[in-house]
Order: sequence, then C-alpha cells, then structure tokens
Amino acid sequence: MGKKKLARFRELNTFERVIQPPFEEVYLRDYHLKGNWRKELFKNDGSLILELGCGKGEYTVGLASKRRQNNYIGLDIKGARIWTGASRAFDEGLENVAFIRTRIDFITSFFAKDEVDELWVTFPDPQEKNRRRKKRLTGASFLNKYRLFLKDGGLVHLKTDNRSLYVDTLALATYNKLPIERMSDDIYSGQWSDETVSIQTYYEKRFLSEGNPIHYLCFSLPAQQEILDVPDGVE
Repeated sequence: MGKKKLARFRELNTFERVIQPPFEEVYLRDYHLKGNWRKELFKNDGSLILELGCGKGEYTVGLASKRRQNNYIGLDIKGARIWTGASRAFDEGLENVAFIRTRIDFITSFFAKDEVDELWVTFPDPQEKNRRRKKRLTGASFLNKYRLFLKDGGLVHLKTDNRSLYVDTLALATYNKLPIERMSDDIYSGQWSDETVSIQTYYEKRFLSEGNPIHYLCFSLPAQQEILDVPDGVE
C-alpha cells in the first residue's frame, strides 16, 4: 500500500463523521447509532438520505451542499474513496454529511424502521453476469432489505449508464407494481434541472465524454410489500 493511501487512511480516522465499525460490531448485531442518527450524530430532525456505494461521495456531498436542511450518509467499503468525500465535506464545513465504511450487505445493522427517507444508487456495479445479478443494489434481495428501514413509500433513485441495469430495474419495479415517480432513458435529452443532472460523479463525466446516455429511474418502495424477482420469461 502506497504512502499516500496510508496517510489518507490515518486522516480518515480523524473525521468525526466517518464511521468505520469493526466487522464484529455489525455482523448480525445492531450498530449503536441505529435509530439515533438524527439525534446523536446530526442533532436535528432533518430528513435522512443515503447514497449506497457512494465511491468518492460526489453525490452525497453534492446533495448535502444543495439541501442543507437534510442529512446525508454515504456508504462504501473503500476507505480511500470515502476520504475524498469526507475531506470535501470538512473543507466546505458541511455538518449534514457523514460516511459509513462498511459492506452494504450489513446495512440493516445500521438503520431502524422508518429511519431513512430516500436512497440514491449512483452508477453501481451492474453485475451483468447472470450468476451475479442477485447482488445488484436494485435487485429484489436488496430492495427487501431497504424496506426494513426506508419509510413507507420512500424513494429509491437509480442513476446509471448501464442500459441492462436500468431496463431490468424498471421491469422489476413494474412487475411488483411499484409506483414510478420519474424515469428517463437519457436524462440529458430533456429539460431536467434538479440534482438528477446538476450533480455529476467522476464516472458519469467519463461516460458522458464517451457518448453514453445516462439513465434515471425513481420509484416508491412500500414498506409492507415483499419484492419478488421477475420470473424467467416474463418481460
């Protein structure tokens, strides 16, 4: 591991709002801030919004700077990436931003029923191989995890350059009759002006430079409805 990366890991430990719990604290156990993020960390009653697989935290920090009345948490397993977002949030004096370094598989250890208002999934690994599709962050298994802590009817936002992921997620939402709030096969071909287009990640800028369209889907997730996989042969 390079000296620069080691230095970033050391600095990461100094940020008040970067949470890095050991494996044994979250595996099949509740983290001590579960249900109390607003009260104990942010010390306000603002909405709580998560970015999953946040990478460098561009969306987490971008959203937080635009809507300071809300609280934002980015989750990722890569500490070197989180350092970028945490450093920017610190430099900009954003007190409504936090990061959790963990595997998203453990997400239910961190958040209690109805604690989270919205989820953003920005440019996730599309997991295109058939044997990997169950690991998609917008797949049925993960959506059923989100139901345990997302408020009833809370929003799930997907932004991706991968058409297969977009189409499959739309098919899953349609099959389960999840209310579609907004969608676009190419968000930059319309007249969008909100955070959907005004915040661009490193990967998004790269995809755009290569001429790839960016897809967006936003749907509501009912807390009491089990999400089922689309059966083979159903379109």
